[in-house]
Amino acid sequence: MGHREELLRGAKKALLEKGYARTTARDIVALSGTNLGSIGYHYGSTEALMTAAMISALEEWGDALGRALGEPGDDSGEPMLRFWRRVIRSIQTDRPLWLASIEVMLQAEHNPALREQLAGGIRAGRSGMAALLTGIPEDQIDAETIASLGAVQMALMSGVLTQWLTDPATAPSAEQIVAGIRALAGGPGLGQQLTGVGE
Repeated sequence: MGHREELLRGAKKALLEKGYARTTARDIVALSGTNLGSIGYHYGSTEALMTAAMISALEEWGDALGRALGEPGDDSGEPMLRFWRRVIRSIQTDRPLWLASIEVMLQAEHNPALREQLAGGIRAGRSGMAALLTGIPEDQIDAETIASLGAVQMALMSGVLTQWLTDPATAPSAEQIVAGIRALAGGPGLGQQLTGVGE
């Protein structure tokens, strides 16, 4: 493995362990076994290297999520319940990657290249979610289903992610999430439908 690859590996490790804001060039060098001059030579700047590391981490997060949601498992219960159990399990198992995905969003506000990469990932995520939930191949799903079902599922995941990363002790279980989705779908009379949720 050359210095370029070692630097990327070190930067990604620093991102997952320390976060973007707390990572220094010296941290990357220490984790990669290279030298400070290598950063400028191979990437031009520490910021460019960290952008590459965030894009790589984002790709890994997408792969990890895809594996968690797409692989057959021994989960019992209905598909929606299995889906949310797998999401929650992935948040617990791959916490550093999920945290990095949040940091990527924050840094993308000031980094057009990163924002473009993130936007592409979100578009792909909507399409993937719609395919997963409908059972229709991704290349056959219509744009409206992606813009409605796929987008709403991504929004739900963001909210669940925030709760699990911030306060896992009181974050909703898969069962509570499914009950909440059903209650929302029921429209009027939510109070009556929510009675007994989580009991």
